[in-house]
Amino acid sequence: MTVTLADVAARAQVSPATVSRVLNGNYPVAASTRERVLRAVDELDYVLNGPASALAAATSDLVGILVNDIADPFFGIMAGAIQSEIGGPGGRAGGERLAVVCNTGGSPERELTYLTLLQRQRAAAVVLTGGAVENEPHAAAVAAKLRKLAAAGTRIVLCGRPPAPDTDAVALTFDNRGGGRELTEHLIRLGHRRLGYIAGPEERTTTRHRLEGHRAALAAAGVEDDPRRTVHGPYDRRAGYEATLELLRRDPTLTAVVAANDSVALGACAALRESGRRIPEDVSVAGFDDLPFSIDAVPSLTTVRLPLAEAGARAGRIAMGREEPPPGGIAMIRGELMVRGS
Repeated sequence: MTVTLADVAARAQVSPATVSRVLNGNYPVAASTRERVLRAVDELDYVLNGPASALAAATSDLVGILVNDIADPFFGIMAGAIQSEIGGPGGRAGGERLAVVCNTGGSPERELTYLTLLQRQRAAAVVLTGGAVENEPHAAAVAAKLRKLAAAGTRIVLCGRPPAPDTDAVALTFDNRGGGRELTEHLIRLGHRRLGYIAGPEERTTTRHRLEGHRAALAAAGVEDDPRRTVHGPYDRRAGYEATLELLRRDPTLTAVVAANDSVALGACAALRESGRRIPEDVSVAGFDDLPFSIDAVPSLTTVRLPLAEAGARAGRIAMGREEPPPGGIAMIRGELMVRGS
């Protein structure tokens, strides 16, 4: 049964005109009233029709790209590649489509809000990038949103994100476990046995998968996995700096630091230099992702290259229906170990 504006008004105990004002944003409404209306919209899963009501069942020319942090090159590279592929025939505005990059800031609530907004706008496609939050209620809420988007004709692609079963979403997922294992295996082959690990946020799938790869390499080589040698933090330079100082405080004999990504690795390098340690003579440092600055670091970072631009472009083509999804709707994309000076 179709939910109407009147249904929302009745649930929120306001007039239909007030609901319209809140949704269109063209008239001031008290904050408490606005909150009540938006809560009713979410509870009833009301979708706002566009100006052309005759096209209510059709999708729009909008493509949503969800990223954790657009300032992070990991997400910026993928978003740019996705956007480069969304033009061409099919849209109503001269054959072009409008890409909207939605910056969640890592907030699960913002992720759900953007999915709801894209559903209301009848987005032609939605691409979600990067790791997912490991929280069962949130995962269930996201899956429910994705199913509703797909049912309305929106194409959904997960880029660098684990599959979302029973949602019709295509998943291009990175082999973070394999990359994490290969990186640590390389350091072990160099003779390292006291390795510190700077992991990302504990609630992220990317964090868990890369850490699992690291631990698998330690176990295979018979190297002790001392919990004191693992520190969690955000995926940024400052976290790498602070985590490295903490690792050195816990174990000053460390000979290698494995970082959650290249930005974290740069922070680790700064902390090691300030503590009087040479890289790689005293301590080796490894990153992940092979972001553009990695090769220009001094010394250049050993890292795992993920084909971010290639994956983003492929996600964009699939989202636009110009490339067939992989068999079963899932493709595992492997990284490449880049051995450099660090």
